[in-house]
Amino acid sequence: MDYTDNESIKFDCSRGCTVAQDPETGDFDCNYRQGCCKLESYNWLRGVTQEQYKDLFEVRFKNTRKGIYFNTSGQGIKTGDLVIVEAANGHDLGIVTLEGPIVGRQMKCRGVDPDTTQLKKIYRKAKPLDIAKWQEAIAREQDTMIQARRIAAELGLDMKIGDVEFQGDGTKAIFYYIADGRVDFRQLIKVYAEEFRIRIEMKQIGARQEAGLIGGLGVCGRELCCANYITNFQSISTSAARTQDLSLNPQKLAGQCGKLKCCLNYEVANYIDAQTRIPKVTEPLEFEDGQAWLVKTDILQEILYFSYEKGSLSNLYPLSADEVREVQEMNARGERPESLKSEPVPDGPQFISAVGDDSITRFDKPKKSKKKRSGSRNRKNGKAHKDA
Repeated sequence: MDYTDNESIKFDCSRGCTVAQDPETGDFDCNYRQGCCKLESYNWLRGVTQEQYKDLFEVRFKNTRKGIYFNTSGQGIKTGDLVIVEAANGHDLGIVTLEGPIVGRQMKCRGVDPDTTQLKKIYRKAKPLDIAKWQEAIAREQDTMIQARRIAAELGLDMKIGDVEFQGDGTKAIFYYIADGRVDFRQLIKVYAEEFRIRIEMKQIGARQEAGLIGGLGVCGRELCCANYITNFQSISTSAARTQDLSLNPQKLAGQCGKLKCCLNYEVANYIDAQTRIPKVTEPLEFEDGQAWLVKTDILQEILYFSYEKGSLSNLYPLSADEVREVQEMNARGERPESLKSEPVPDGPQFISAVGDDSITRFDKPKKSKKKRSGSRNRKNGKAHKDA
């Protein structure tokens, strides 16, 4: 039954589906929403079939995990179906997100050998009763996380519960936590088991993973990369900032997770490639009218700026990387160019804002001049005196 016209439809982006409930029967209708999850993988082999992959499917759970499962149900399963799968204890409910040969590609990327690896099973498609129990477990996650944080604080543990994920049958929950050091969970797990009446699994995550779970907007105005698409976090060092001539200001280089921004690594390769074409300047360039000192370098445009005054940012003269190399070769032969002041400005890509260089007040209505008003008043007063 289709409840897409129901005003109470909800978007569960953490699992990549829409949820609607029939107000009359109370049944849930869950539909797979492609592209609504950061773990989404594009099936570029759609329509291609191979016999060896016909029973292999990728099943996704919450934003934090997904896996490859083997279909033993005998039912025809396709992308978007909600299925009951094997779990360590009990069973879980997930959404089929990939099928066909693309699953083999995913297994190869993860280093999974289908011939030697024992894959977990897909038992059957989810029934309405399974979906209802799954939604009841999901509804408990937020309150459970808040209560778990309170219990951890009362026990004096130096940790933070970042997220809670319930298993599909509601008998187990994974508590994702962040901690700087080692934490003794023996007392905590006992309290959690008595309080929530479920099996407990503790899983440690890093600060970047926590920021991806919580989400938010970056200084660029877009969604955080860790919440949008990044799943494998690479190490980031201050050398990436030095390569791009960025100011080593911790407040500007740190993201919402408190670590260095992931986007610092995006353009490092371009800067390293451009630096190979820029000559190394360790001494001032010799000209007939004096020495020119290197003040700053535009790496991407490959332009170097020189000044006749050492350390001065005024009266800068640009030279392209090739021109600097020619001057260095001339100085090595004992020759000096005439002057740097006569050098034309090299052409390069110019960057402007989306609205150009117009004034921000260009849409305001022009104000009337007060001088004209006073002039017209004087003319009226003069005419009145003449009439008198």
